[in-house]
Amino acid sequence: MSNILDKAKAWLTDTFDADTVNDVRRLIDTDQKVLEESFFQNLDFGTGGMRGIMGVGTNRINKYTLGKNTQGISNYMKSVFPNEDLKVVIAYDCRRNSKVFAHHVADVFSANGIQVYIFPELRPTPLLSYSVRHLGCQCGIMLTASHNPPEYNGYKVYWKDGGQLVPPEDKEIISEINALKFTDIDFNKNSELIEVLDDSVENTYLEKAVKNVNFNLSDDVKKALNITFTSLHGTSITTVPKLLEKAGYKNLQLVDAQSEPDPDFSTVKSPNPEEPEALEMAIELANEQNSDLAIGTDPDGDRLGIAVRNKENELVLLNGNQTMVLMTWYLLDKMKQNNALTDSHFVASTIVSTPLMRVLTEAYGVKYMESLTGFKWIAKLIKDNPELDYIGGGEESFGYMVGDFVRDKDANTAILLVCEMAAELKSQGASVYDQLIKIYKDHGFFKENLVSLVKHGLEGAEEIKAKMVELRNNPPKEIVGERVVLIEDYLTSQAKNLQSHETHPIDMPKSNVLIYYTENGIKVAARPSGTEPKIKFYISVNSNLKETSEFKSIDKELDSKIETIKKELGLTE
Repeated sequence: MSNILDKAKAWLTDTFDADTVNDVRRLIDTDQKVLEESFFQNLDFGTGGMRGIMGVGTNRINKYTLGKNTQGISNYMKSVFPNEDLKVVIAYDCRRNSKVFAHHVADVFSANGIQVYIFPELRPTPLLSYSVRHLGCQCGIMLTASHNPPEYNGYKVYWKDGGQLVPPEDKEIISEINALKFTDIDFNKNSELIEVLDDSVENTYLEKAVKNVNFNLSDDVKKALNITFTSLHGTSITTVPKLLEKAGYKNLQLVDAQSEPDPDFSTVKSPNPEEPEALEMAIELANEQNSDLAIGTDPDGDRLGIAVRNKENELVLLNGNQTMVLMTWYLLDKMKQNNALTDSHFVASTIVSTPLMRVLTEAYGVKYMESLTGFKWIAKLIKDNPELDYIGGGEESFGYMVGDFVRDKDANTAILLVCEMAAELKSQGASVYDQLIKIYKDHGFFKENLVSLVKHGLEGAEEIKAKMVELRNNPPKEIVGERVVLIEDYLTSQAKNLQSHETHPIDMPKSNVLIYYTENGIKVAARPSGTEPKIKFYISVNSNLKETSEFKSIDKELDSKIETIKKELGLTE
């Protein structure tokens, strides 16, 4: 505790503004627990950049932690791009302080002689990713905490390829940041180097999205699709309606009560389209309007949730794996119809996503590539394989990226792709739900479930660490009576075959992930979240679906198996 107190007292100097000093002094005097939480560590970069609770301290998002990051990035940019005109683009979401933080970040970059482009108001993350390459910037910053609770904010860093930071730049930048003191931050902005963007960048992004997802459907087919959309109080209200209008989808209903940006996300418990509750208002409106689809995005507009009509004409929320598989099928099938598939094409997903992605992709004779969790790794696959052509890909956490003009998950373009697919299927007398069952019949019925155990604060971090140690040291030998035959440990970069006792190297960057496979294809992965105080368990089971009439019974069998696995692993309350 003495070390924490020393760190806190360092924030009582005139390096920090009066409000910050007063807040720190109050914590020292009256709230030891919050003081400890605020100063026990420095916020780290995870799979989605830096995210944390807003407030004073080294373990909080504030002017100074963001300023120190930005000063470190400025120093690094000068060292690795010595003969270039340095440029950065900044965007921000609807969260409390996002705009203020964005301008603090702009001040520091400009004070270091770096040209800054900043959006005039909230905009979605994929537009920021696109803008990095479009404007010829070496770096991009997005102020967002995605779908985290309202008390959070965050700082995503993009590099010159438009993807988020990956090795070696991430560790080199972190070293640069860690070498700095808060006194090293230069907040003395150079206004001449800060340019507020007009709408031309956004317009070119929307035009490319329409061009990228255009399957020559007729106007009548598009008009026949009835769409309900909610931005869940976030940024995509600025782009999705415009994009669908440009693409010819006129039959769009908006959830007005959720269209206004709101940092408290006051109409939902969580603005996360992975949660069925988040789409309740959209589904209610969709039923009133007899919509074919109800779609929602998270606050920074990179993830999407989709509800489609089932056999009973009820709207049901698809999970991220199902949505990803459907979009990938549509892209592959359209390209196959047009004889456009080549040996250079590839599809990508992540190690914790459904195995059906590999099965489906390879059934079309297309190369399948896998990465660690987080879209920065998919962007890295594109960057590292310039001889290959990326078709599309995603991850189980409701993110998808169509083509490579954006280098992060992009709910805007993905929504347009879903609308194209749904409109065409409807014109053929089918539905998205019908097509999902057909994919299961043709390629295997894979079903997934995600369990997230939330562990807050210092004690929670220790619990998560202990759980991973236990899983590593005492792995399960059986899962629901099936022998575990393969264990992949991405921290040691080793895959061990428990039948042959052979060990093979894993050719990916090290990550704290464990994956167990059974003899009949059950897959269970465990990993601590890189952006939230959670440990996540990803469960995948599968079966054959011989007839579509058996869908419900097989679905129940797989659900039952998942519940048994959760009980065996102690993942139920």
